Amino acid sequence: MTARAFGLWYKVHKWTSLICTVFLLLLCLTGLPLVFHDELTAPPVDLSRAADRKFASLDRIVAAGRQTSPREVVTFVSKPIEDNGTVSVYLAPSVSAPPKETHPVLLNEYTAEVLPPRAPTRFLEFVLDLHTDLCAGPTGSLILFLMAILFLASLVSGVVVYGPFTRHWRFGDIRSPTQRRARWLDLHNLLGMVTLGWVFVVGFTGSINALSPFIAGLWQSTELRAMAAPFEHQPAPTKLGSPQAALDSALREQPGNSLVTLAFPGTPFATPRHYGVYLHGSRPLTSRILKPFLIDSETGILAAHREMPWYVKTLFLSEPLHFGDYGGFPLKLLWAAFDVVAIVVLVSGLSLWRLRAV
Repeated sequence: MTARAFGLWYKVHKWTSLICTVFLLLLCLTGLPLVFHDELTAPPVDLSRAADRKFASLDRIVAAGRQTSPREVVTFVSKPIEDNGTVSVYLAPSVSAPPKETHPVLLNEYTAEVLPPRAPTRFLEFVLDLHTDLCAGPTGSLILFLMAILFLASLVSGVVVYGPFTRHWRFGDIRSPTQRRARWLDLHNLLGMVTLGWVFVVGFTGSINALSPFIAGLWQSTELRAMAAPFEHQPAPTKLGSPQAALDSALREQPGNSLVTLAFPGTPFATPRHYGVYLHGSRPLTSRILKPFLIDSETGILAAHREMPWYVKTLFLSEPLHFGDYGGFPLKLLWAAFDVVAIVVLVSGLSLWRLRAV
């Protein structure tokens, strides 16, 4: 590599890193508790006898959730993919209310008993909003997407610069401890290379996740609209039928699957006339990919269903990989350890800039 090419890559690494470092520090700090989100918010449900008990009817669960706030309407019913014996009923002033006006009610899936939320839940919701969109909605998501692109550029340029810069050293060498700038630089380079694979995976999946609101909007305006098009002239329902009947109708079409979300008519992921029922499979891979069904809200008859497009499936697969949700608790510990090391890399990079060693 020529000196000119090296200098160009060096500048790319320097400035892309500097621009995105503050955002990356925020994402690493907020991402650390989110890795253990499920463990921190584990509901107070005794599952010791779960195998001997039947799930409560979805109608009963919806009714119990609605009773907690009779003046509001039910918009969604949601279950976690990792079955923990709970189900959430979401309430809002109207079906068209913005997401910030929607709040969940946690229930026992077997008894339909309303459960108190765990103390860390509200804090983690704020941390999650900060991590996903800086609490700024789609604008924040777009900013984080741009920062993710800069981060990936800093990784590529860092690898290109690392080889020529350290060609005369053994891997892992730390120069004299009396040379402060050199020590920070060697530590930065060493930890950066050790965590390179992990940070690239997290950075790449993070860039996809940042586009989540735009991907959802694209799916709603194309695929969901196409599914609903044959029924757009049908009248709105005068009375909603059974949510359980809607779920049963979808499960007859896709046996062996489980409910993730049931969207009520009029909400963004349904139509004015249909329930939107979203199921997932039972295998490790298919459990992350949702299948949408439109169920007539009066008759409970299946109206339409189709596979998710590739770009939505990509989003579904990137979300759990970003937080280390594929391999259970041991993988989460590994993800957390890498996260801490990444924080050290970022801090060392800032120190190098402050010491003007780069």
